[in-house]
Amino acid sequence: MERSLDDPYERIWAAIAAIPRGRVASYGAIATRAGLPGRARLVGRALGLVPDGMELPWHRVLRSSGQIAFPAGSRGFREQSKRLKAEGVDVRNGKVPLASFGLDANLDRALWGMPG
Repeated sequence: MERSLDDPYERIWAAIAAIPRGRVASYGAIATRAGLPGRARLVGRALGLVPDGMELPWHRVLRSSGQIAFPAGSRGFREQSKRLKAEGVDVRNGKVPLASFGLDANLDRALWGMPG
């Protein structure tokens, strides 16, 4: 199947794929980066429709509050928390401090590794 960045899902998946290790982004931030501002729910839908074989860092996408979207204690919640912690992301009570780990918290550091 040929992929095109004219497809909103393809743009969303590309924005998710670009989140660096150790960083997180909200559903709304991903929608904006994909050129679809205000379409946070579409990001959630796109995550549910990822084609087989496409590897995405889905665990780096959170609610705008920094909260994991899965119900606390669920398998998805535990897996997302585990993956984020393995990347050095601070997860406490299912929440990540976006000021420290959000993609836009310090864009220079996120992109270039410069001290923030």
